[in-house]
Amino acid sequence: MADQQRSSRVLLALALLLALVGLAIGGGGLWLALLGGSLFYLPAGVALLATAWLLYRRKPAALLLYAALLVVTMLWAVTEAGWDFWALAPRGDVLVPLGIVLALPWVTRRLGSRRWPGPAWPLVGSLGLAALVLLATAFTNPHDLQGSLPGARGIAPASVLGGTPREDWNAYGRSWRGDRWSPIDQITPANVARLEKAWEFHTGDLKTGADPDEFTYEVTPIKVGSLVYLCSPHNIVFALDAETGKQVWRYDPQIRASQEMQHLTCRGVSYHSNGAAPGTGGICANRILMGTNDARLIALDSASGRPCPGFGTNGQVDVWPGLPGQQRGWWQITSPPVIIGNLAVFGGAVYDNKTTFMPSGVVRGYDVNTGRAVWAFDPANPNDTRPKPPGTGRYTPSSPNSWTIAAADPALGLVYIPTGMAAIDQWGGRRTPETERFATSVIALEAATGKVRWTFQTVHHDLWDMDVPAQPALVDLNLPGRGRVPTLIQSTKTGNLFVLDRRTGRPVFPVREIPVPQGAAPGDRTSPTQPESALSLMAKKRVTDADMWGATMFDQLACRIKFKRLRYEGPFTPPSQQGTLVFPGNFGVMDWGGMAIDPVRMIAFAHPNYMAFVDRLVPRRESDAGTPGQRGPAGGSDFSGSDIKGFNPNTGAPFAVALNPFLSALGLPCQAPPWGYVAGIDLVSGKTVWQHRNGTSRDQTPIPLPFKLGVPSLGGPMLTAGGVAFMGSALDYYLRAYDVTTGQVLWRGRLPAGGQATPMSYWSARSGRQFVVIAAGGHGSLGTKRGDSIVAYALPQGSR
Repeated sequence: MADQQRSSRVLLALALLLALVGLAIGGGGLWLALLGGSLFYLPAGVALLATAWLLYRRKPAALLLYAALLVVTMLWAVTEAGWDFWALAPRGDVLVPLGIVLALPWVTRRLGSRRWPGPAWPLVGSLGLAALVLLATAFTNPHDLQGSLPGARGIAPASVLGGTPREDWNAYGRSWRGDRWSPIDQITPANVARLEKAWEFHTGDLKTGADPDEFTYEVTPIKVGSLVYLCSPHNIVFALDAETGKQVWRYDPQIRASQEMQHLTCRGVSYHSNGAAPGTGGICANRILMGTNDARLIALDSASGRPCPGFGTNGQVDVWPGLPGQQRGWWQITSPPVIIGNLAVFGGAVYDNKTTFMPSGVVRGYDVNTGRAVWAFDPANPNDTRPKPPGTGRYTPSSPNSWTIAAADPALGLVYIPTGMAAIDQWGGRRTPETERFATSVIALEAATGKVRWTFQTVHHDLWDMDVPAQPALVDLNLPGRGRVPTLIQSTKTGNLFVLDRRTGRPVFPVREIPVPQGAAPGDRTSPTQPESALSLMAKKRVTDADMWGATMFDQLACRIKFKRLRYEGPFTPPSQQGTLVFPGNFGVMDWGGMAIDPVRMIAFAHPNYMAFVDRLVPRRESDAGTPGQRGPAGGSDFSGSDIKGFNPNTGAPFAVALNPFLSALGLPCQAPPWGYVAGIDLVSGKTVWQHRNGTSRDQTPIPLPFKLGVPSLGGPMLTAGGVAFMGSALDYYLRAYDVTTGQVLWRGRLPAGGQATPMSYWSARSGRQFVVIAAGGHGSLGTKRGDSIVAYALPQGSR
């Protein structure tokens, strides 16, 4: 009698568990079916409930029914997701373990069978089928593309060096051509596995309580002569010995950091020479220039770090472009100024989606020797390029800004400026004609005057924060039937790669206008079409509920329901009060890290990301909308939105916006991996030749499991003439070396913190070695480990 009671309790417990799972799956399945989603979950829930009832009644048929459910589940899963382990896992990670429990002898005995498997043999067979499906996924890789990029195409002209000595890295992208390619070839696929850490420098610059949450190390150092120069997030400038990494000098501008800033970062410093050899020619014959987060332009002697006495006041110039009373932290110089001739040209980042009344997005050219303002391109007043005194508010507020890195072609006398949106992103009902013309574009300005030579817009009436994020690359391409064409290659958040004739701005590869979804929020509009380049890394297909993912069947189902409740009609679906899925999200297919390009092989190394975001417009009462010029940027509304996740106030507009990554309740992406790749592109044929998942989950889980999911990356790659590419950027803490020809990972160097920065490379004559250097300080928005390291790698001395 006691044994029978124990058996009943065991079966009752299992039956209750199955019933609870069935209720959850069936209830969610009914909801999903009513939303027009997959019809699998509702009958699966019913089957689970029926299994629970049969088990409670001690009927062996319970095992047969469950076996049938597993078979149907496997067939459905493979039909819907293919032979992809990570897509299949949440479809079976609840049902298969439950099936294993039901097939155990201590269950079958309680159903009246003395010999195992007895009534469980169909269930054992279905579990074997599940094992075969799992095994099959080990031999498939549905997301990778295999191929080989071409080698050198002819003899490279001297122009590929961009005026930079072969052994140096004189600007953010090595030269102001922005290709991020080193002509040094000591490190090759044959010897890269022998790389070792040569030195590590700690800046000592860590986040303080006064800093914004987005405290990031995004710097790419430069190298001139025997010194490496870099800046830290608080705009502290360091000069290091290129061979040893020892500090030579340090300059701290004591910036006024504040939580009113959107982020705190410094992507790099710039170098200008009056013709003297490095370390010679007197004070400030060669100088380092840096824009700061608190709106200053600073010039330092490159040998000593002392402020240049003839530059502005004590080596610095106030370049604040806003009105009196505006928060100075709402305009920041986060990227190094481009140097062309004797001019330093720069824009600034504005605080996204804070208010419609933001500082101007003006781009200005300053004399590198005196600090005198030479010209100013105000996108809202492009015909008047006369500079205005700082702090007077004479530049137009809330005009499109340029926060990323520019490029320059001295031979053409042009500076190429990538632009973003004006003030707020997801609602554009009051944008001016000038904003519509210059936002989310590449603009060619005459370096001498700041006048517009041409403009090319990458997104019309941008409502998705698809600002042009990366430095343009200037590359001369040998194209069939056209000869050598001077091009500008612009990577974008949408994934389009626009290849333009940099003399005229006309597309070199075809660009067509495609129809896009309509139906903007009240008071707004959408462009009927958007540009699409023939060369593109845009997602190949639209997202469907079959693409939803999770750690378990439950959160995958919840993500399906969440997806079906959103508005989504493909790329460029307008933001809505319902909530709109934005794919790719404003993280971008490519962000400020951009691409690296080998100008000799005429190939590109890219790292596309595919992460969805959700935009939801939050209506504000008309009385709260305010009049920007009267109410002021920071207040006037009793609608704080403090209880809304991802809230962006958009003060002065009829809608605030809740902007968030598309995540499950467990904090995992709702869409299945991979989310991040590396890709190799032939720039002559315009084809993506190879593409591979990039990065692991090692540093994003409590247990360091290095699953190769293909994780997002933020930062950028660099290429070398030796045929090796280097990139950190991913959410795991490695600097990776790749075979440029095939994209295969050849080496990994463990970093002390997140490496969300772009590496660089140089030659040191003292040891006769090629060095590769990357900043590893983490990224506040991504949650990677913080640090303050600059790490250099090289081959052992004497090796080849």
